[in-house]
Amino acid sequence: MTTLIRVAFVLLLVCAGRAAAATDWAEFALPEGSGPHDVAPAPDGTVWFTAQRAGALGRLDPSSGHVDEFPLGKGSAPHGVIVGPDGAPWVTDGGLNAILRVDPASHAIRRYPLPAGRTETNLNTATFDKSGVLWFTGQAGVYGRVHPSSGEVRVWDAPRGPGAYGITTTPDGMVYFASLAGSYIARIDPATGAATVIEPPTPRQGARRIWSDSEGGLWISEFLAGQLARYEPSKNSWRSWRLPGDKPEPYAVYVDKHSLVWLSDFRAGTLLRFDPAKGQFTQIAGQKSDVWVRQLLGRPGEIWGADSAHDRLIRVTGQD
Repeated sequence: MTTLIRVAFVLLLVCAGRAAAATDWAEFALPEGSGPHDVAPAPDGTVWFTAQRAGALGRLDPSSGHVDEFPLGKGSAPHGVIVGPDGAPWVTDGGLNAILRVDPASHAIRRYPLPAGRTETNLNTATFDKSGVLWFTGQAGVYGRVHPSSGEVRVWDAPRGPGAYGITTTPDGMVYFASLAGSYIARIDPATGAATVIEPPTPRQGARRIWSDSEGGLWISEFLAGQLARYEPSKNSWRSWRLPGDKPEPYAVYVDKHSLVWLSDFRAGTLLRFDPAKGQFTQIAGQKSDVWVRQLLGRPGEIWGADSAHDRLIRVTGQD
């Protein structure tokens, strides 16, 4: 075997090993009746999740499989959870109509209720901008912000009424949200709070979740159109790719540091990975059964999702 062939053979083995590692699949059972909706892996290795049906915030220790659930209060129905710059989980709670901060050590809850007159907003998801301000959406037709230092909460009416759902922050600090019922995305002016509508080229596409890549491009799950779309703000340009299969319903979307796009097809009950360079979708190998994942989030080497239909969390590992 020549030196060149040996080198090629070694590279082939390395690449094959990386491909296999990229699709390692694990499932973590949660207490029956949890109804997990969103998930947020934390820097300390634990994973927070919203137990929507149980009205609680949950925490999984993946090393042991141990799960704790912390009740959030009577009437709670938590939707989204993210880990803030302070290391604490922040929850958008539609049942309590409030943003919650849960202390990761004491589990004490600080509640940021929406202003009087803003009831039943169906709070959905949240993101922090570069100045540490939390922005959130409410599918009943609102978006707003919380200043953690002062506790001030402000709310604005979303363009065209109901629908505000997914939300994200770009590397340059701009905040965008997607409207499921309104079928648009919008850019928020952080100084004034005003939202500017950006029209996707596909009508009635049902923009649901939205995530920024490292270049500031915005990836959108177009739930009603069965498409994954990318909007490039600097060029005001759009591209879209239809998911494989019959009548796909892309729901969750997340972009990792390698610019690979992870998403779920809710109708097919599958997780997919999209390679923008190749324009190809791949179903995640190792998936043991159907999964209905509403949200995805990651940390180095891991992708996490909450399977709302089966009371479990999903982890895909192997990304370096």
